[in-house]
Amino acid sequence: MQKGIIAKKIGMTQIFDENGKVIPVTVVDASPNVVVQVKTVENDGYAAVQLGFGDKKATRVNKPQKGHFDKANAGYKKVLKEFRLEDSALEAGSLVKADVFAEGDIVDVSGTSKGKGYAGPIKRHNQHRLKETHGTGPVHRQAGSMGACSSPSRIYKGKGMAGHMGAEKVTVQNLEIVKVDVENDLIAIKGAIPGPKGGIVTIVDSVKA
Repeated sequence: MQKGIIAKKIGMTQIFDENGKVIPVTVVDASPNVVVQVKTVENDGYAAVQLGFGDKKATRVNKPQKGHFDKANAGYKKVLKEFRLEDSALEAGSLVKADVFAEGDIVDVSGTSKGKGYAGPIKRHNQHRLKETHGTGPVHRQAGSMGACSSPSRIYKGKGMAGHMGAEKVTVQNLEIVKVDVENDLIAIKGAIPGPKGGIVTIVDSVKA
């Protein structure tokens, strides 16, 4: 991976290509990221770049963070993410802007999915409901058998059951960048990406393209 940036999801819209075909896109705010730290194989055992996104008030920064930011002269940032950028020419304090990507690039987008709260097995795992007749009730949307009580006398790990749904890291691969607006720091990505409006996402080169 040679390119990466932190961005904020704005929402979805449509773009028409030269043939009049509608392309659904997600627009993200890719305001300039600041390089807060550059990690090297000699010092840290691996090569990476730490980027900062979004400004934070000085009163919201504790002393260790303040020293970390001041060392790079990067300002105080809300979000820090690390990217495994090998052979990178970036230095601490330099900027990574939306033009790091170009139209036609294939990328992977990672973010935190929308939280759905406590959800049952039908919504969470697409299980079937029970039949609504012949004494099945009173609940028809509950999970079926958990397994025999004699053997294995336990529930197998990974069994699809009710529980907390969403609010987990999701990566969508092989998305195409349709448009890059450098002047307004916007990137239009074909299709949907994880998370709600205003959610933080990371955009990197596709690992499979």
